[in-house]
Amino acid sequence: MNSKKFLFLQKQIADWRRLVSKCLLLLACLLVISVQPAFAGIDDDVYDGNIFVIYAGNGSLVPPKESLAKALADNKPVFLAFYVDDSTDCKKYAISISQVQEFYGRAAEIIPIDVDSIPVKQTYEPTEAGYYYSGAVPQVVVFDQAGKVVLNKQGQVPYEEIDDKFREVFDLLPRTESVQLQRRSFNEFSSELAE
Repeated sequence: MNSKKFLFLQKQIADWRRLVSKCLLLLACLLVISVQPAFAGIDDDVYDGNIFVIYAGNGSLVPPKESLAKALADNKPVFLAFYVDDSTDCKKYAISISQVQEFYGRAAEIIPIDVDSIPVKQTYEPTEAGYYYSGAVPQVVVFDQAGKVVLNKQGQVPYEEIDDKFREVFDLLPRTESVQLQRRSFNEFSSELAE
């Protein structure tokens, strides 16, 4: 092969590489420009993930540890919280649900129910969450040890109201006559295990 043809081929290859790299750079710029950032937040009805993980910093609530039927059969007090992940009200209320778990999670069963996961049926049994769902979120339902509903409210029910009901369920002093409940740590350290 003569040197003129070789130089011509090298020039053609170099031109082709420059063209391909310019096209790739243009394509990358177009992708960066056309990709829209996620604009979900606590003040909108846009899905941006599990509300307990994102807004309450507590992924331990979902999925629930027990079903409603099992908790009722075990005669445990239950806190049902109906929610959807793409609701402003539910996003803002996630921290309150987490707070209920913080104080009562060991003594009562905390069961958040994504209403989208409730099977569509004509009728529900009293041991199914759909039996208590009223069609709005957020909604909270508190059961005593006998399975009797002691609180069933829609909207962002204040923690204090839920606390009052649990104090009645557990036969504790009212908040006005009691010392403040102590928070429990989710990452408890046991010195016995460290030895």
